[in-house]
Amino acid sequence: MGRPTDNPKAHQMTVKFDDECIKILETYSEQENVPKTEAVRRGVKKLKDDLKK
Repeated sequence: MGRPTDNPKAHQMTVKFDDECIKILETYSEQENVPKTEAVRRGVKKLKDDLKK
């Protein structure tokens, strides 16, 4: 289903944001000209550096 891709997105989540978080997300999304979903993915990937090895 959908277009073929090398990186399928098989997992779905529902998340609730407070007003501050949604404003940050919307501002980043507009500034970087990316969808909010991509902005969230970028944020999650930034957490990788904080993981304990």
